[in-house]
Amino acid sequence: MDRSPAKDLVQLIERTVKSESYRFPNRPIYLVGESVGACLALDVAARNPNIDLTLILANPATHVNNLMSQPLVGMLNVLPDGVPTLLGEIFGFKQGDPLTAVLGGGILRDLFAVSANLPTLSRIFPKDTLLWKMELVKSAVASANTHIHAVRAETLILLSGRDQWLLNEADIDRFARTLPNFIVRKLKDNGHFLFFEDSVDLVTIIKCTCFYRRGKSHDHISDYIMLTSYELKQLVDDHKLLIDATSPVYLSTLANGKRVRGLEGIPSEGPVLYVGYHVLLGLEIVPVITQFLKERNIHLRGLAHPMLMWNIQDDRLVDPQMLDKYKMLGGVPVSNFNIYKLLQSKSHALLYPGGIRESFHRKGEEYKLFWPEQPEFVRVASKFGAKIVPFGVVGEDDICHLVLDAKDQRNIPILKDFMDYIEEATKQAGNLREGDGTELGNQICYLPGLVPKIPGRFYFYFGKPIETAGKEQELKDKDKAQEFYLQVKSEVEQCIAYLKMKRESDPYRHLLPRMLYQASHGFSSEIPTFDL
Repeated sequence: MDRSPAKDLVQLIERTVKSESYRFPNRPIYLVGESVGACLALDVAARNPNIDLTLILANPATHVNNLMSQPLVGMLNVLPDGVPTLLGEIFGFKQGDPLTAVLGGGILRDLFAVSANLPTLSRIFPKDTLLWKMELVKSAVASANTHIHAVRAETLILLSGRDQWLLNEADIDRFARTLPNFIVRKLKDNGHFLFFEDSVDLVTIIKCTCFYRRGKSHDHISDYIMLTSYELKQLVDDHKLLIDATSPVYLSTLANGKRVRGLEGIPSEGPVLYVGYHVLLGLEIVPVITQFLKERNIHLRGLAHPMLMWNIQDDRLVDPQMLDKYKMLGGVPVSNFNIYKLLQSKSHALLYPGGIRESFHRKGEEYKLFWPEQPEFVRVASKFGAKIVPFGVVGEDDICHLVLDAKDQRNIPILKDFMDYIEEATKQAGNLREGDGTELGNQICYLPGLVPKIPGRFYFYFGKPIETAGKEQELKDKDKAQEFYLQVKSEVEQCIAYLKMKRESDPYRHLLPRMLYQASHGFSSEIPTFDL
């Protein structure tokens, strides 16, 4: 068995890294290390600051729990081979025994855990191998801690919430001060050996942290990795309650102007720009994107506020994993440049001109558009001959009632500090409408106070596609572009007005009739709606 010391293992990895860097100088090299392997990866990165490395470190052993490692080494040094197994057979030490609960937490529990693991470890490794492993841990940890200041690589740390062997939490602040590009992903319900757990999918984590890149920096458009069928199913399952409870109705418009149920009227070929209304908290995003994938195999790339694409490290505002869905679905930080790139690549792009001002609206502002005065997307759409599909969404007022908006919360003393913190976080992410003197410039994310209702339905109506092909020269004229822009906005308002009117005649708008219909026709049956 190879029992190379830590420095030899580092040199072995380093030779491979240099070879790959020579072969592919413009690509990053990913090093994935768990526990001691994470220490080796840090050492390699410290020795090669000029190589484009990306580190993924699972529970890096930069701080070994001596209260556990020292008794283990001491017991192994004293006991002859075979005794650890014999102890297990005599005393019946097992992980998960009731004795563990009786011992409680702290040092006594940790010492018992060491003893309980000895029989298993001794069956896998001889005693001298275990001693070598412990020495390897010590030397690797010492070397990594000594050289960590020289690391320049982008680093993702996966930190378990249940880890008997390491004390990583205390090192997070030191890492944040030392490593220049540093992200922490906390997995609260997982143990030390992350990659052996079924619930941990490294590829999904890389997607959710936007950690995959082909070049020098991450590109949200070209570096996006499409959802797998399993990931899509998980996403739908996570939102199954919302989708089942609201039984969304999707309407679209054919080229001849006829309204149809379903997405038949949606153009198959890109580039297409979908422009519409953003409901409260963006509740419509997952249902509509997943429906497009299921029914038409069209992937909508949503243009999102940059804050939704951040790897948020402060969980006081929101659990960072709640934002995973936007990255998994292919969200792109909204900007004129990214709209340009999406349409250039013939994508189906989803744009909300009202942005977070609509999705975090105040009381009494349901279905009100907060669009900028300037025709921001018209000219770039015409440059690529993109079709513009206006759409409206109705239903937020049938599932909840907004009782506390941002203004109300700011007037409550115990919430004022929290609102100040949210406002500062929003500014750090970037106010896309900064300098706008209208109400649109008053952008702030907040946690609205909602009272749920017995759910009604969501209604989506996609209007007739508006052609921009052949209009590039015409729309260079400022007045013509403004006129075209107002036409699109008017179409969105008409879509909303149509849905608000027609839902009044929907016999299945309310939950009880829908439940009775599915009880008699099957729970997978499509529930009817109003006459088109």
